[in-house]
Order: sequence, then structure tokens, then C-alpha cells
Amino acid sequence: MQGLRQELRLRQELTLQPQQILRSELIQMPLLELELRIKAELDQNPFLEEADSSENMDDSTDENIRTTDAVEDSTEVEEKQPANDSANESKEVDWENMLNDADQWEYRPKPRIQMESSVDLPQPHVPTLSEHLYDQLRLDNFDESDMLIGEEIIGNINRDGYLLVDLEEIASSTGQSLEKVSLVHHLITEYEPLGIASRDLRECLRVQLRHRQPPAPIAERMIEEFWNDFINKRFEILANRLEVDIDDIKESFNIIARLNPKPGEGYFDEKQNYVIPDLIVVKIGDEFEVFLNDGDIPNFRINQAYREMYMNRRKSDKNVRDFLSRKLESARWFINAIHQRRTTMLRTMRAIISRQIEFFRIGPVKLKPMILADIALDIGMDISTISRVTNGKYVQTDWGVLELKYFFSEKMETDNGEEVSNRVIKSKLKELIDAEDKHRPYSDQKLTELLNDEGFQIRRRTVAKYREQLRLPIKRLRREI
Repeated sequence: MQGLRQELRLRQELTLQPQQILRSELIQMPLLELELRIKAELDQNPFLEEADSSENMDDSTDENIRTTDAVEDSTEVEEKQPANDSANESKEVDWENMLNDADQWEYRPKPRIQMESSVDLPQPHVPTLSEHLYDQLRLDNFDESDMLIGEEIIGNINRDGYLLVDLEEIASSTGQSLEKVSLVHHLITEYEPLGIASRDLRECLRVQLRHRQPPAPIAERMIEEFWNDFINKRFEILANRLEVDIDDIKESFNIIARLNPKPGEGYFDEKQNYVIPDLIVVKIGDEFEVFLNDGDIPNFRINQAYREMYMNRRKSDKNVRDFLSRKLESARWFINAIHQRRTTMLRTMRAIISRQIEFFRIGPVKLKPMILADIALDIGMDISTISRVTNGKYVQTDWGVLELKYFFSEKMETDNGEEVSNRVIKSKLKELIDAEDKHRPYSDQKLTELLNDEGFQIRRRTVAKYREQLRLPIKRLRREI
């Protein structure tokens, strides 16, 4: 029998406290999602109530936050250090003093800033793509099973107008034969807009060419019989195989270029396509001021009735006291996290402006290379926090509404040793390609030489990578006859 053996192992673990998890969740939420979260919290926690926005507001602080200096100054420390155990913390908190300080635990955002005066005009109803197709489906003389198939097809069309699933899958889900599903699908592809519900680009173009007046037989044959030669722009090979002149090939390409490769485009809800900026940067004199665009967030605070109930909790039984303590602590964490989210976002945006001041004064050509670690160092926070703050958030500037991630990019050096953002190089690359002679487009090597002549020391493979990131095709595919 082997003897018992004892081992002593040391292990480090990082445990996130509920307060830290809550702060992380709120910081990474975009504005519209945050509004929904606050409304949900108001419904769930009786200690929180929506305040009357008409009540007097104290705007004495430059960030318009009703909070003490302790909350402001603790942001940095709490981002880097784990919080104390919640049970210990609740014992140390002097709830009576805090609850008597009405200003400390409430949130009053400023009204949303209006950059320019506008009049709300009634908007006409624009039908969605699905509504437009359902209207046409109802006009067809379909029986109940055909309608079921049609509705299934329309329900699986993406915003570009293409069918997302195979016809076999629709046949299986509707319990109909593949032959019947194919027939209904064929009819729907001829709805307005032509080519809708196509399974790929080739089918989409084929449907549109089939209904074109006057007909374009050469273009139809290119799509039907010589697809690979067509998409690779092998003009001379197509002319030989179709036994036509190169001018006929050029005319057919022009016909196809006028077709709609995304028949679903243009049918969408405008509200889904509208970005509400989380931050607004305004130039006041020679300085740039940052405002949090949280005017639609309701004013909320600790409920007066529950506050008094807590103050008199000793008269209640233990279950009621525990319930009140939990809800009060949850309300405190939530309001604190909202304040810290606001402070962190404003500090982050001010640090971005400080490093990118030339961008805000002159424009995108002056965008400087910058990484998340630069901002984290400037405001004394963790890189992960800066990543959460900038991800999915937008800022309104004089140069448009931009995602905060836009301001972060890698650096490259020019001939004179100046560091520039790779976004500037990508912009110049796009300018060169847009201005090239499409009959003799530039190769990647030629683009590299032109960029080098501009002072950007860059290699050909980097040019190819940037071109692909810009979704610009290779030389052969940019060529026109």
C-alpha cells in the first residue's frame, strides 16, 4: 500500500466581481441598447424610479453628472483593481448617509444636442422588400400549398435579394415536392424587381436578360455558356468562342453592366439604416468639446418610498430586510456603473481628440497612426476597457459620423521620416485606382511604384493586401474594352 502524499500548489486566479461585470456590460453597450437596458432595470428594481425631467437640474459640473468626486476619481482605480467582496462592501457602506444625499444616486442626462434646426415632416411609407413581394404573391392565382411555398421563399431572402437556403430545404420544411417548389421559385424570380430570390449572381443576371427588350442573345450566351470566361473578362476568348467581333463583346458587357446585381437593394426600413452617434464633438472657438448624446435616456433615481422603507427596515422581518438590502445595493451598482460609463467614454473621446487634433481641424488626410494602448496610457485605463468603449460606438464630427475604431490604425513612414496612418495610404491607393485608365489598369507593382513616388515606402504585397481590404479587384478584372 502506497503512502499518502500531500501536495501544496499555488495558483493565481482573477475573479470578476458583480460590479465589474456590470460596468463591463454597460460600457460596451451602444446608445440604443443602453436605453433599453435602463428601461428594463427601472421595471425590475423597485428602488429605481424615473424622475420628472422638468425638475430643476444642477449643471454645475462640466460633464453634467450628479455624482460626487469620489465616483469620478474611483473610475481609474476600479478599472485596474478587483473590487472588494460584495458582502464586506455592504457592511462598510453607510447607507443612511448616502440615502440622505439625494444628489449622489441619480442620473440626469442632458437633452440630445441638435446640430442644426430641422422640422419633422411626415414620412411616406416605404414598403419593405418582404411586403413588396407578399403583395405580388397574393395577386397570383396560387392554391394554399403554393402560397405556403411562396411565403417560405420570401421569408428566406436576404437584403441583397438572394435566396439563403436550398430549394430542397424549402421542400422539406413545407412538405411539398421539389418540382412544385422549383416552379413557384421560378415564378417569384420574375416578380418585381426582376431576379429576386435568385440563388446566385449568374441566375440573377440570366433572369433579367431573359426579360430584356430588345433581347441580347450574345449577352445571354456569355452568361449561360461561358460564365468563367465572362467573370474573368477574357474578351478575346469570348469573341472567338461566340464567333463575333470584339465590339459585340464590348456591347454585351455594357448591357450586363446595366443590370441589377442586387435586386433587393433599395427596399429597407430607413430606421434600420440610421446610426445615432453615442458622442458628439463640437468646435467652440478654437477648442473641441465632447458631449455624450444621451438625451433619450430617462432621468432616474432612488425611489423615495423605498428609501424611507429601508431607513425604517428594523421594523421589518429578516426577509424584507434582505430583499431591501439586495435591491438597494443593485440600484447603487447600476447608477454607479452608468456614471462611470459616461466618464470613461468622455475621457476616451477627449484623449482621441488630443492625439488626432489635426484630423478634427483639417480632415481625414491628417489622421495619425494610433493604437488602443496609446489611449489606455493617456487616461490610465486597461486596453480591454478602451476596446469595449470604442467597439460599436459612433461619434458625430465635422467630417461625418464615424465609428471610434476608425481613429485606430497602424503606422508607416514616409521618405522624410513622417509617420502616417495606413488609412491615409489606403485612401491614396483608392484614388490611384479610381483615376487609372480602365483600358490599361495598373498592376500591383505599378501601384507600388506610384505610391513610392508619393513618398510612401511600401511593398507590393502590402499594396495587394490593402487593395483586397478595400475590396478592389485585381488588374485583369478592372480592365474594360
